[in-house]
Amino acid sequence: METTEVIFNAMKNSAKPLSNGEIEKLTGLDKKEIEKAMKKLKDADRIISPKRCYWQPK
Repeated sequence: METTEVIFNAMKNSAKPLSNGEIEKLTGLDKKEIEKAMKKLKDADRIISPKRCYWQPK
């Protein structure tokens, strides 16, 4: 599964918005991979930030 989908699924399964650090713990992915995937998800307008540094699916 692609990194962006792994992260997006982790967000969908979470009951609350997640920080990059929480995503790292849940998925086991490297921080650099997470940052790249988060940029792709933001650019694709699939995630939103309800508060600073936290993300959730739209």
